[in-house]
Amino acid sequence: MLPLRVLVALVTACASWATLVGADALSSAASRSDAASAAARPSSSPAFIRDAASHVNLFIGTTNGGHTFPGDLIRSGKLQLSIIHAGYDANPVFNATGFSQLHDDGTGGAVPLSLFKLWPFASCGKGNTFEECQTSIAGRKVLRKVLKDGSPDDAAEPGYFSSNLSTGIRVELTSTRRAALHRYTFPKGTKFPRLVVDITNDGQRSSTDPTMELDPETARVTGGAHFEASFGPGRYRAFTCVDFKGDGYELGAPTEYGAWLGNFPVKQSVTITQLYTSFVDELGALFTFAPNRNGTTSILARVGVSFISPEQACSNAEQEIPDFDFDGVRSASRAQWSELLGRVQVDTSDVDPEIVDLFYSSMYRTHLSPADYTGENPLWNSTEPYYDSFYCNWDTYRTLYSFMALHDPATFARIVRGMINIQQHEGWLPECRGATAKHYIQGGSSMYVKSYCGSILMISLIADGDPIVAEFFVKFHEHANDLSVPADALYQALLADAELQPPNWDLQGRQANIWKTLGYIPSDVWERSGTNSKQVSRTLEYAFDDFTISQVAKILGRADDARKYSQRSENFANVWNPNVTFPGRKDIAGFMQPRFADGVFNFTDPRHCSIHDPLQSTCFLNAQNKDGFYEGSPIVYSQYVPHDTAKLITLQGGREKFVSRLNFIFDQGYFDSTDEPSQQIPFMYHYANRPGLSTQRSRQVIAEFYNTSVNGLPGNDDSGAMGSYVAFYLAGLYPLPATRQFLLSSPFFREISFRNPVLNTTTTIRSNGFRGNPKSGTGGHVFVQSVKIDGRPWKSNCFIEWDAFTSGSLIELELTDNINVSCGAKPDALPPSLSTGGYD
Repeated sequence: MLPLRVLVALVTACASWATLVGADALSSAASRSDAASAAARPSSSPAFIRDAASHVNLFIGTTNGGHTFPGDLIRSGKLQLSIIHAGYDANPVFNATGFSQLHDDGTGGAVPLSLFKLWPFASCGKGNTFEECQTSIAGRKVLRKVLKDGSPDDAAEPGYFSSNLSTGIRVELTSTRRAALHRYTFPKGTKFPRLVVDITNDGQRSSTDPTMELDPETARVTGGAHFEASFGPGRYRAFTCVDFKGDGYELGAPTEYGAWLGNFPVKQSVTITQLYTSFVDELGALFTFAPNRNGTTSILARVGVSFISPEQACSNAEQEIPDFDFDGVRSASRAQWSELLGRVQVDTSDVDPEIVDLFYSSMYRTHLSPADYTGENPLWNSTEPYYDSFYCNWDTYRTLYSFMALHDPATFARIVRGMINIQQHEGWLPECRGATAKHYIQGGSSMYVKSYCGSILMISLIADGDPIVAEFFVKFHEHANDLSVPADALYQALLADAELQPPNWDLQGRQANIWKTLGYIPSDVWERSGTNSKQVSRTLEYAFDDFTISQVAKILGRADDARKYSQRSENFANVWNPNVTFPGRKDIAGFMQPRFADGVFNFTDPRHCSIHDPLQSTCFLNAQNKDGFYEGSPIVYSQYVPHDTAKLITLQGGREKFVSRLNFIFDQGYFDSTDEPSQQIPFMYHYANRPGLSTQRSRQVIAEFYNTSVNGLPGNDDSGAMGSYVAFYLAGLYPLPATRQFLLSSPFFREISFRNPVLNTTTTIRSNGFRGNPKSGTGGHVFVQSVKIDGRPWKSNCFIEWDAFTSGSLIELELTDNINVSCGAKPDALPPSLSTGGYD
């Protein structure tokens, strides 16, 4: 939800060359107006949280592959400043090499963005001369200061980041939507404070065609370059504009200036055309300034960014940070975050403070992607919003947008408008996208791209823009006009994905023709327009995509289409082979399996790509891979029919065997908390009328895998996918996109409320009999034995309707320590499934 994001980073986890720190943009006047009108209401709880931003720990997941960054950014911003994997890492052994603008949070694959780094020198070489400054990435690296507890001397809060370098320089960062403000405070006695502007070194060191000009009187630097997309075949162009100012004193013109090439600054040069450059060189500008003779030398650097031109980068900076007011920018960003996060209130009584921090920190990360690039689209002119950094929809469609729907539908609407506008200009909804370039779609097919710092890029194919767009319309169709979302254009965008095969389904759309012909993606059909891989994964997700379209068609009164796509959503059964059994467990029978075009099943070991795979296979590396699955084992994917779990239960032999299989998945370690295909599994006991087991499993997942430490994520945060997943678990809810139902468990709080500014409602879930949360997640007085909504008994203990949120209801849960609770006495107490008449 960030507008364009700028990021600044310090360290690297992969080649001792540094990274980014990200800063997101401040909101527009309209956003500020909305924030003011949406001031959080006190709940009935005496523990009302007045500054939710104070509960955000930005260092969660900054080691151990979480790839999060603790940098400054604003809500829905473009700028993000921080230190992360090939960017910030909380391990102090990693060097800092630059504070860069632009970054994506929590992604895998190659390091995205990390553009236009700045770097301070307190001295250079033995003689402390301009020419001795080691301006290259490798040359300028230094460690951060280390605290007594062994952690780096870094600090962060929403809207602000700081680090103390081992050179004695203090670095502070804050930002607006399209500009960042840095403050470099040099140690006492610094004779020649110097600053580097790095034009060419992005996260992949992929720049070509650089340009740069510097003004010797004002020290303004403008420039840009072409860079490689981090998860696809394209390239993009980005630009910057950098200005300097003394903090509390007149900085004056630089005393020395020049362009640099590698480790060779050339004094008096003002453009890189004055250097002997070649392909993929490291290039930039270097300045020496006079120190403050009357006090501390602190230099402010204002950095504008743009995907249009260097002139627009200058304009962005001048408009958003006209007066270099660091504290003002920081305060405005912090206030915006506190208002947004404060729309969800929790009662903190009898709750471990770590759980409160985990909740708000997870919620915070759901607002980092996608990024609002409105006004920065170089591809076409439009008055519609333009969002980017969908990295990738396969990660985020399951939980992120449903969580956004609860408290920030205005931003959700802008994202959907942007997606529709992309479809209108490019033919299909965006699936995976970064820095205006199409990226490879996740979820259904993959191929090997290249190795990068020990990582492999994954390429895959699934139309996962459909559930996002459908989620918005199913929940907000009555408000679509007011939110400027055109229903007809939205539906046409969905139909384009469903019916039209693109020239390259690795980048957009689906392998639609054979899907419509066979009802599944076969293992032995090769077409020129995409990779033949991950066929089972794509079949399952295409089926769910069609289900989401059927729900939109039903609302629009298109009965024939609703029926057509509902029937196509049942195609998941076409890859169900009842004759495959789990090795050594004949009682676990029936699995999703690859299938040939003639209808004959191929075979993939159910353990494939799991931790118990005898071949230790992965599921995302190579176009030669014909196993049929992406980022998950067959035993996990055989649970993925979210719209018709009742039919899945029948296929697996009934409720008892279904529960037994779920237990086996957990007890034998096949559940994978690091990856999205497993996310819904803890809540699947609901469909077998065993919600107590769902409650316990989901709480055990939190206890085992998530905490507020730097190791607090089990894997990539994936652009907020893990953050929204954890936030839902802690709220005692789990969504099914494009429906009006939420699966229900008990929150980790005595009371939690969701304020929705568009609906002008506040919905509260109150747990009567709340006695805290068992540390291990096992047992406790946490199981839901009855539910009331607005004082009236509700039909189910297992799900609630979206209507409770549109009406601003009070949902009261009666808790017990009996794990054997049920969904209720009547058949309609079970969560809906398509084959049992649900969603009608």
